Amino acid sequence: MIQIGNMAPRGEPIKMLRGGVGRRGKAFRIAALGALVCLLGGMAGSQSQFSGVADGPEAEFHLARMIYRGFGRGGSRGFRQPMWAIDYPYAEIHFLPALSRLTNLNVAEDSVHLELTDERIFKYPFMFVQQVGQGGWRPNEEEAAGLREYLARGGFLMVDDFHGFRDWAVFEAAIRTVLPDREIVEIPLDDPLMHTFFDLDKRTQIPGERHLRMTRGGQIVAQMEGEPQWLGIYDDRERLMVAINFNMDMGDAWEHADDAHYPGPMTALAYSFGVNYVIYAMTH
Repeated sequence: MIQIGNMAPRGEPIKMLRGGVGRRGKAFRIAALGALVCLLGGMAGSQSQFSGVADGPEAEFHLARMIYRGFGRGGSRGFRQPMWAIDYPYAEIHFLPALSRLTNLNVAEDSVHLELTDERIFKYPFMFVQQVGQGGWRPNEEEAAGLREYLARGGFLMVDDFHGFRDWAVFEAAIRTVLPDREIVEIPLDDPLMHTFFDLDKRTQIPGERHLRMTRGGQIVAQMEGEPQWLGIYDDRERLMVAINFNMDMGDAWEHADDAHYPGPMTALAYSFGVNYVIYAMTH
């Protein structure tokens, strides 16, 4: 059993947010998650860090990672790389085959890595970014304009793996540069995102591997840096443009899917949210 120290809030935004409130509250049934955990074999044989940049999507769905100028390096399993790529390549190695198996989408085998000033971002409707706090994401005017246009033209950004007040301050300053007039709000449980493929009606915190501790009794517990927040930024037509996983680490749950010490239910939940994010982005 895993215990999460700080469970989900009851529909309240964290105090540092500006005007965030949920919009609806109808409950849905809980999806069965246990069958989702894919302990995939065939780990990557190459130790090269990055796959390079494709000229265009190589499949029906091709995950894009956002490159940003920042500082610090991190990783695991012998990889030390920029914070925007902290869980690469093992998050992709696990999640992308699972996405293909669970949805029958034609999925590219690896992610593509793009800067916000690269015109090719408009070919990829789903973009993923990690560690914006510790990595020090501070977009300049050109980068902010590129992301603003990407989102206005239908792009979807998922922000993951940042924790605590300091990380939040970095992220909020950055996203205000991009979308100064948009509110950050709690994603309500009856939002289409939560039910576009799997029915998700709980806000359970997904811990990073570094947050796990083993008790003397052999129980795995998670020591988190704050309450989980499933947050978002919507456009004028109530399309979710930015999904924000605050005080959570979905990428780690993907990366450590085959690690015996990482709780299987957390990987299953992270797969479920990841699939919903992708399907929502591809259909909205």
